[in-house]
This record gives sequence, C-alpha cells and structure tokens, in this order.
Amino acid sequence: MQSRTLAQPMIEVIMSRKGILYDVLLILGGSLLTALSAQIAIPLPFSPVPITGQTFAVLLVGTLLGSRRGALAMLAYLGEGLLGLPVFAGGRGGLAVFMGPTAGYLWGFVAAAFLVGSLAERGWDRRIWSAAAAMFFGNGVIYLFGLPWLSYFLPGSLSQVLAL
Repeated sequence: MQSRTLAQPMIEVIMSRKGILYDVLLILGGSLLTALSAQIAIPLPFSPVPITGQTFAVLLVGTLLGSRRGALAMLAYLGEGLLGLPVFAGGRGGLAVFMGPTAGYLWGFVAAAFLVGSLAERGWDRRIWSAAAAMFFGNGVIYLFGLPWLSYFLPGSLSQVLAL
C-alpha cells in the first residue's frame, strides 16, 4: 500500500519558508491582491452583485498560498472590510456590506480559498486541466454560499435567482 504525499503550495516551491513573518506577509499580500481585484467591477443591471476580479483573486490566492494561508488571507480581507477599509467592490467597506446581498459570496471566499488550496496541495495545480477543475469547484463553493443569501434580497425564490 502506498501513501500519498501532499505537494507543497506553489509559493513554497518558489521561495523557501522563512517563519511567521513570512506567513503574515503572504497572508496580507493575498488579502491586498483580493482587495485590488475587487476594484475591477462590472455592474449588472439585473443583479445587485457585480462581476468582479476578486473571485479570480480568491482562487489564485488559494492555489498559490495553500489551504490554510489562503483561507487566512480571505479572513484577513473580510476583517479589513469589517473594520471599514474600502476593500470590497466599489470601494465599499464596513458592517453594512455584511448585511447586504453580497455577504454570502464574501463568506464563500474563505471556503473556496481553503478548497482550492487543499486541491493544490494534492497536486491539482500541476496540470492545466486539473487546475481549471479545482478553480471550477472553488467557484462553485462561492456560489453555494452566495446564491442562497442573495435570494433573500431579490424577489422570488432561490430557483428564480439561479435562473439569473
């Protein structure tokens, strides 16, 4: 019987591990990348949730940093927004965002970064098709959190929201 070894996150392949300061800088860097990507937004006339670059950033951060650091980067991102920093789409921040229609997607970022990071640690990021599949699954997790929450804010049922 053969045991399977987890692969190192991509960032550890490129750079050797340096300690807790190194981890903190990577986590804050992932959070910053997500915040900058959130400012790339395309508003949709039929939904209060815009298309943003932050989804791609979440998946990329999870892949590059691994499951734990990726999820911690997203928690840092949410914490920055909760403190009122303008890190969310449209330069928004504060508690009101966590009560609005996009909150489910934001919480989904943590789970998605963890999932994609876990898959990357298992070598899914080493081939284009498996990396694309990992990101597809991560995107599905974001929708799994976001769509039910969004349906609370839109008229109609969850099935009508899914039709959007």
